[in-house]
Order: sequence, then structure tokens, then C-alpha cells
Amino acid sequence: LLLSLLLLGRPGLGAPGQGAGTWSRFARLPYPQDQLFLHDTFPDGFLWGAGSAAYQTEGGWRQGGKGASVWDTFAHRPATPPGAAPPGPVGGDVASDSYNNLFRDVEGLRRLGVSHYRFSLSWARLLPNGTAPPNPAGLAHYARLLARLRELGVEPVVTLYHWDLPQALQDAFGGWASPVLPQLFRDYAELCFRHFGGQVRYWLTMDNPYVVAWHGYGTGRLPPGVRGGPRLGYLAAHHLLQAHAKVWHLYNDHFRPAQRGKVSIALSSHWIKPQHMTEKNIKECQKSLDFVLGWFAKPIFIDGDYPESMRSNLSSLLPEFSEAEKKYIKGTADFFALSFGATLSFQLLDSHMKFQQLESISLRQLLYWINSEYNNPQIFIVENSWFVSGTTKRDDAKYIYYLKKFIMETLKAVRYDGVNVFGYTVWSLLDGFEWHRGYSIRRGLFYVDFQSHDKKLMPKSSVLFYEKVIEKNGFPPLPENQPIEGIFPCSFAWGIVDNYIQVDTTPAQFLDSSVYVWDVHQTKKLIKVDGVYASKRKRHCVDFAAIRLQVSLLQEMHVTHFHFSLKWSLILPLGNLSLINHTLVHYYQCFASELLRANITPVVALWQPMVENQELPVSLAKYGAWENTETVQAFVEYARFCFTSLGDHVKFWITMNEPSVKNLTYAAGHNLLKAHAKVWHLYDKEFRRSQKGKISIALQADWVEPACPFSRNDQEVADRILEFDIGWLAEPIFGNGDYPEVMRAWLHRINSVDLYNFHLPYFSEDEKKLIQGSFDFFALSHYTTTLVGSEKEDAVKYDHYLEVQMINDITWLHSPSRVAVVPWGLRKLLKWVKSKYGDVPVYVMANGIDDDQNMVHDKLRVYYIQNYINEALKAYTLDNVNLQGYFVYSFNDKTAPKYGLYSYIANQYEPKPSLKHYREIIDNNGFPGPETPELLCPEEVASCPKCHFFRTRKSLLAFIAFIFVAFIVTIVFITYYSKRVEKRYK
Repeated sequence: LLLSLLLLGRPGLGAPGQGAGTWSRFARLPYPQDQLFLHDTFPDGFLWGAGSAAYQTEGGWRQGGKGASVWDTFAHRPATPPGAAPPGPVGGDVASDSYNNLFRDVEGLRRLGVSHYRFSLSWARLLPNGTAPPNPAGLAHYARLLARLRELGVEPVVTLYHWDLPQALQDAFGGWASPVLPQLFRDYAELCFRHFGGQVRYWLTMDNPYVVAWHGYGTGRLPPGVRGGPRLGYLAAHHLLQAHAKVWHLYNDHFRPAQRGKVSIALSSHWIKPQHMTEKNIKECQKSLDFVLGWFAKPIFIDGDYPESMRSNLSSLLPEFSEAEKKYIKGTADFFALSFGATLSFQLLDSHMKFQQLESISLRQLLYWINSEYNNPQIFIVENSWFVSGTTKRDDAKYIYYLKKFIMETLKAVRYDGVNVFGYTVWSLLDGFEWHRGYSIRRGLFYVDFQSHDKKLMPKSSVLFYEKVIEKNGFPPLPENQPIEGIFPCSFAWGIVDNYIQVDTTPAQFLDSSVYVWDVHQTKKLIKVDGVYASKRKRHCVDFAAIRLQVSLLQEMHVTHFHFSLKWSLILPLGNLSLINHTLVHYYQCFASELLRANITPVVALWQPMVENQELPVSLAKYGAWENTETVQAFVEYARFCFTSLGDHVKFWITMNEPSVKNLTYAAGHNLLKAHAKVWHLYDKEFRRSQKGKISIALQADWVEPACPFSRNDQEVADRILEFDIGWLAEPIFGNGDYPEVMRAWLHRINSVDLYNFHLPYFSEDEKKLIQGSFDFFALSHYTTTLVGSEKEDAVKYDHYLEVQMINDITWLHSPSRVAVVPWGLRKLLKWVKSKYGDVPVYVMANGIDDDQNMVHDKLRVYYIQNYINEALKAYTLDNVNLQGYFVYSFNDKTAPKYGLYSYIANQYEPKPSLKHYREIIDNNGFPGPETPELLCPEEVASCPKCHFFRTRKSLLAFIAFIFVAFIVTIVFITYYSKRVEKRYK
């Protein structure tokens, strides 16, 4: 994989416009391999850190002689900032109170084990009026912080200006709209270099000048709130670039020789993707990045001037640099400092600068674009993360998975794409004031209760996650992530599923008993002779062309089992034996017998719920369905009929296939369990001895994982969901005969506290005995894994009834319908079944994924089948799960669109690559390796589908044989007597 990715091209020497190849390059990467999680580590010496900004966390806005900043003024206006939280703490007046808790913050850094800490100096704290004289208390505060960091061996990364311009400079000069500001900024920087430069190796002149210029002086959304329009926004940016260049040259000329540090500017960017992969849309994406990131990056990293797309589109709005200024600005960065995340993306990016393309959050592609566009710079990610709701406390699962995604994408950029990233900084160390969004969101690793007096830091789950990433320097491969070699036993059932087989009872043409005359002279057609009929022969199963086709397709797979469901509503349309669809029953009999002739075991479900009437006879669906106890007895009668009619051919029964607990009331589930148990006992007592089959129920069982693996609350939620989703029906049958105690306790709690009225029925002692043990095996359908958490984060995905938040791990591979592909979830589920219900025989009765109809994209299903079966093998060989079979879902796209191993186009079935891959696994009985001992399995009886033609026509064949023998004998006699006659004449 790594080689194939490298062959697709790493960026060469960068130049303006070369980044445009990024979109087509990533569109060509191998799928799904390139989207898989990369288990690898970063290069030795990689920098790991966390960051914060003075105004967001310091507080102490009137302490220690600090002057007012534009943010102080902005936050104290009568009108709240756009998008701010409801009334509460005012701006950054107190925030996280880091000014008074310096050692508290540093202790958090020590716990994380970071190599660096990015923080900003408050210009208004060091120079209250924006200019000399300096404030001794401010100088002392930052000196203490730097000293403590040095004691811990934590590298400071210091930002001179993070949006909090002294209000005095705004009042006196108009802030960054004035050409005076670059020199004043230089003077401020010189103060900082002289006092702190001996302890600082990494300096950032300013943070995100795009936001300062565009929203501070153009739109007025942020401080100082000047609505000067685009012209003033571009002018402010012009001055910001000049100010940055002055500071870089100051350090380079006067401080670098002694202090040996590096200086850059923190540039923020979004990522954008084309609506369609056309040259025009890609050019618009390139333009979007030029207008946001390139606005500042191109002058600094390339040639001292703005991007050509800006100059050609903005005309006189964009100020011009003189040739001397271009030379002065060009090259004024020692590394590329990148900020990417929730500050700009989907928030402060001006919609007009998207140029009608689609915003995205692909950090990897942005890193590649920067590498291509700006001469392969050393990149230091100085701000990155996402956010959680302001109400989220310590189990910040959403934050963790975004962090995981961004770090993994950085790792891929380094290992796959050859991008030179040497450091990563999480934003932020602790919760704080989140600019225009106030306290409505949180971005910290450590939780801060803003209402408390002491503002104690409490580690969130993300702290535990990030600690491990730092400790391991990435995501090293783990043994449980590696595929294993091995094979399943000879008796292992390899199957395929079709919810309902294709039923076509149309007889073959030659069954027509009418007599026809061929008009050879005029019409040249067959003419039916009225009133004249040939004798009818008995129908045979081979007459059903649909059966022959389906069986031949199954034989091509090499499966040993085929699982399908009967249609109760069609077999007994009235719900009882008063009306029987004998034609359909005969078709099912034929289908099962033809499967057996092909050495394929039929696995038949009596009932599977579907959308229309739950696939119940209308008379039963109309009167309460499973909530009506009469449905229980009707199901028993129906099962008895099926066992009688089909039992000679079917030895593998499922009473109910995937009853959906999401759509079941507790009363319906109660009756459903009793119906299953009665049918099981019916088979056990009246049919098992003669038919020698087995029977059980098949439950849908997707795995549920705690979103925060370190959280006890999330683990409790996961356990609760497993009991409600699987244990509800499994525990009475495979456990103690009654519902899980977790269910009863939870329902009692919510009924008493939240005034719900959910009643979980009780079984009598006789009913418990009836239901308990009514199984021969544990059959389950498994498709995916879900993450659940206890913290309410997204109202749309929050279940108030069970108090569970559904979470998405965005690093997981997903199907086109957004179903997560999580192979290890199957192994965890199988281990859970064993731990709960003992060494019960287990069959995975359905396992599959949807995919794009395009054959090229069937690679996702190939990957899915390969890895889910390998996890099943781990459960069998490593965990000693009594796994006896595995079935892929589904047979074909006609009955299960996008899930089939056969495509169905223009009335033709075509095998997909995934079918061939599954067949190869079946033929190998797993994944044998060089060290795998050879398993000698007894050969199955060779099947001969064509032989059935002769078996069903014995009388005809006997007659033909008689005629043939008589003909031969006659020829022999004629020859013999002819020769005798010749001799006599001679």
C-alpha cells in the first residue's frame, strides 16, 4: 500500500499553482485501502504539544496593571457578540483564570507529557497602552511561566499577538488600518525578544491574520468591529504582513545569532473540495485557498506578492507592494506554522470565499497542498482540534474522534505523502472563552467549571487519549489489529443469505398439454387445435426455470448453506389452514429439494418481519399483530404445517429471523418469545426424531462500544444498550428464562423519575420453563458497530428514553449509506455471547455491507468480507468461541439492492469481485498459511445437476433404452442372416 501511494506521486519542488493537482491525486488513491486507519508511528523527535491564547484563558483583565484590549471592549458592549452563549461569564474577564493559576496549567502539561506548550503573550498586559513603558507585573508573570516550563523540560512556543490588540492603539491610530502599526508591533516584539528570547526557541509573530483583517476591519464580526468592507480588510492585511516581516527581520538581524531561535506566523486555513471533479471547479477550489491561506502564505513563502487569482479578481481593492517590499517580505518564515480546525472551518470562513465549492475538514489534503504550493516547507501544526457542546463535561467522545482523525491524517501525510510535518499542537490545553461563540462550546483537554471559584482543572477523556498518543508517538500496530492465518473445521457452514427467494411458479413451455399443427404453407406458425389435448404428465421440480437458475448461481459460489425466509402471508393468506397456497408450498418444496441435490443445505426461516404488515397475514396484522395472543397460536399452526410440508427437505430451521427490537412493543416482544418457544417445543416433541433437524431463533446483534473507552459512564451505557438490543430476546431463551435485570431496573428508574409508563410484562414460572433453553444454537445477524456515550452532545442522535448519545468515529471506514465498517466488532460480539451464554454453538447468519453499484467499488465488500471473516476466525481459534458457520448478506442485488454478491442488470446476473473472493475463502476453508497444518476433510458426494433430468424421466428412459436395444438386436439379426444367405448362393 505504501509503495502504491508513493507511486501516485509525492510533491516535487513547489510552485504557485502546483497545489491544484491535489484533488485529482487524492481521487486516484487506492480504495478502500487509503481510507483505512494507519497503524504507525511518527518519526523520532516529533513534537507533541497543547496550546492556549491569552484572552481565551488568562482572565485577570484588570489585574496586575493590564490595559484594555479590543476584545475587552468588544465583550463589554451592550449587544452580545454574534453567536455568543446566553448571559453568563462576560467575555474573557475571568475565563479559565490562568493568570492566577499558572502552576495549575503547567501541572496539566506535566500530566500530558507534552514536548511543547504554545501560548500567547498579552500585548496589553506587557504594554498597557500599546507602547512603552512596559508593565513589570506582566513581565514577571510570563517570566514565571517560562521558568516553570523550563523546569519541566517543556518547550515554549510563544505567540506575540493572538487577536488582543491594545485598545489604546485602536483608539489612537485606528488599529491595523493604520500604517503606523507595523512599527509599533516591531517595538513590542523587541521588548519580548529582549526579556524572554533566551528561553524561547519558537516564536510566532501573530495568529490567523485572515480573521483579524477580514472580520476585524472588513465585516466587523470580531474586534475591533470595524465594518470597513473589503477595501479596509485588504488594507489591514497589508499592514499585518508588513508588521510580520519587520519582526522577522528584527529577530534575524539582532537576536538569532545569540538566541538561535526560529520565527514564523500562524496561518489558518480551511479545506475545500470541488462539487464536481471538473477543471473549472478545481480552479475555483484553488482560488478559494488563494483567497484565505495564499493571501498571506504566498507573499511570505514564495515571492513577496499576493496570489495572481487575487490580483486579477480584486483589481484596485488589493493594495500593492513595491519591489523593495516584496523582497523584504519574501522568505520571512523559518517554518510553516499551520492552524486548522474549528476556529475558521465552517465558522469564520467568508462564504463568498468558497466560490460555490464544498468546505471539508481534510487536514491531510491541506498538508499535501501546502507542500506542493510552497516549496516543501517544514510544517508545524500549531493549532488543531474540533469542539464539543458547552454542556459536555468530561466524557468528550466527539472531541476524541476528531482528534484521532486529525492526528491520523497528519501521520498519513508524513508516511504516505512525504510531507515534512515536525510537530502537532492540540487546541487547547483547557476550556476557555471561544471567541465569537463565547462559552457555548468547549475545546479544552481539561474541563473548567466556569461558575466555580477556584476554576479547578479536571481531565477529560481526551486527556487519557492524547496521553497514550504521545506516549506511543502515534498509533503503533497492535497484535489484535493484525490478521491471522488459520482454517475453520471441516464441518463449518459457509453460507449466503437471501431474505426471500425469487418465486416464479410459471411452468416451463413444454408442460402445455395442447396439440398444435405447424402451418408450413401459409403462416409458418403453430396453430392450436381446439378441443384436442395430450395426456398430462406429472409436474417435476426441474420444470421451474427460476429454481434452476438460482441453484446454479449458488453452486458457482461454492457455498454449503443457503438461508432464506418463507412468506407466511402468502402461504396462509388468511392466517390459518382454511386457505393454503399449495402452488407456493410446492415451489418451496422443489427449491429445498433442488438445493439438497446440489449439496447445499437449506436454512429456512419461518418468519422475517418486513415493512408491509410485518410480513404477517393481513388478518393477523390488522388485529394487533404480535400484541394479540391469537398470533401466537396462529404461528404455531403455521409452523406445524411448514414442518409437515417441508421438513423432509429442511433440517436447519429458524423460527424468527431478525425480529426488530426497535419496532417492538414490550407486549409484542413478550408474545413473540412465547411463540418461538412453543414452536421450538413443537418441533422437539413431534418432528425432531423423524426429521433429525435443528431449530433456533436468529437475532440481530450489532456490537455496541463505549465512545470513551476510559469512561465508566459510557461503559454502563454500552452495557445497557446491549441488554436492550440483544439481551431483551436472548436472555429469556439462552439465559434464565426472564428478561435482563438491567432492563427491569432501568424501566423502574425512568418510570419513577421521569413519569414514563413503560411496562415490561412478567412471565409465569411455567412460561419461564417453556422459554428457557428453547434453542439448538445461537444465530445472529451482525452488520456494524455503534459507539455510545453518556454525555448529550447532539440532540438528533440522542435517545432520551435510554439516555444514550450515538457517536460516530470519523476515522472508521463507511459504506455509501454511512454504515460503519468495524470488523473487530464481530469478534467482540462473539466473545460477549460466549461470556453471557456459555459454549453455545454460534452461527453468524448474516453479515454484509452495501456498496456502490459500480464494480470498481465492490472493493469495499471484498475488504469487508475478508476482514470480518478473519475476525470470526480469531474468535474461533483465539477465543474458543464455538463458531459453526458464517453467512454473507446478500445473494443478489435484485432482492437486496447494493448488498448482493451478484449484480442484476438488464435481467442478467453477473458475479461481482466479492463473490470470487468469498469463493476463494470457502475453497481454502479460511486463511491457511505456510504454518497451518493440513486438514483432510472427507470429500462431499459429487453433485450432478444435469443428472436430475434423467432421474425424473425413468419410465421414458426405460422405453427409449428398450427401443434402442431392440434396434441393435434387429440389426445384428439382419446382418447375420444376410451373410448366411450370401454363403448359400456361393
